[in-house]
Amino acid sequence: MIKLRLLFLLILLIIYSGSFYPQRKDPKQILDNVKKAFEKIEDYEVDVHLKLDVPFLKMPESDAKLFFKQPDKIHVESEKFAVLPKEGLNFSPIGMLNGDYTTLYEREDTLQNVKVSVVKLIPVGNDNDIILTTFWIDQKRSLIIKVESSRRPTGTFSLEFKYGIFDEHYVLPSSMVFTFTVEKMRFRRGMEGNIESDDDANKKDSGPVTGKVYLSYSNYKVNRGLPDELFEGDKKKAD
Repeated sequence: MIKLRLLFLLILLIIYSGSFYPQRKDPKQILDNVKKAFEKIEDYEVDVHLKLDVPFLKMPESDAKLFFKQPDKIHVESEKFAVLPKEGLNFSPIGMLNGDYTTLYEREDTLQNVKVSVVKLIPVGNDNDIILTTFWIDQKRSLIIKVESSRRPTGTFSLEFKYGIFDEHYVLPSSMVFTFTVEKMRFRRGMEGNIESDDDANKKDSGPVTGKVYLSYSNYKVNRGLPDELFEGDKKKAD
């Protein structure tokens, strides 16, 4: 009888220990859930409003129409839209979560009054320009609330999102803040705006530069079957 009681107490201890010491969450599964959620968005077009806050660049607020198609095709229609780094114009979690990488579950946190899981991603191999990426993920909705990434040679950038429900039931970004810190920021020729000359820049501190880009999104049209031909010119420019 005593042995049975001891066995019963041992079983209870094992059961309740799981409540006091919960298993650590699987970071890879968390990221896979994000990918699966985003894969439901085959394509979209959306109106984008942009505002720049960059120390060496003066440019009025501008509007554009952005087209996206899985996995990473982008087309922009605007006469006065800044040519930004790809990460600041459109963010695809599938693009960042492809390839070989090691993941680490760091902690739980609160961001924008939402409970999030903080997951770090370290690429495997030396042929990747990404050094380290940190995600703040709303697990209930499998949405990335914030991402911060260090890259060679462009430096560090972060993206912070707010979401809304568009085109009846799709959850997509309503706004995004793109923050970058780089040693020297270069923009392509042909963009609208006044950029300081190299002589003016050399007179000032040559340390890291921090800037912000504010994007707001409206009038989404999701999964309408955008043709590949729409993105062919953009692919040639990228090549």
